[in-house]
Amino acid sequence: GAIFTSALLEKMNLDVSPKWNEPRTDLVQTVNLGKPQAMIDFCSAIQHYSPVNSFVDPIPSDMDGYEDKEIMASGSFTEGSTIELSSDGPMRAPYTLYIQGGLTYAHVKIAISNAVKETFF
Repeated sequence: GAIFTSALLEKMNLDVSPKWNEPRTDLVQTVNLGKPQAMIDFCSAIQHYSPVNSFVDPIPSDMDGYEDKEIMASGSFTEGSTIELSSDGPMRAPYTLYIQGGLTYAHVKIAISNAVKETFF
């Protein structure tokens, strides 16, 4: 799922780390979206294509311990689980999202593909 995410976002000319063909040591895929609204739209799509709480709209909010507002999307079966597909990040330039997890390749492909479509088209 992370390799698919990285490859698709690279094709969209976005700055990702790691690149799709680089060695991986973690489940986290980062992408710099460049604009605050793109970050909100992307997280909203991840949430809307999740199996739990798909009706929820993520809203950037203040969180204890963070300097900037944070946005988080996770439709996990287990509260707080990051192994299931989630995305989050601080609302500041370069508007980096940390995308992680995904229990099945099909869910990652559906959610990420729709997030790209709803964010950029």
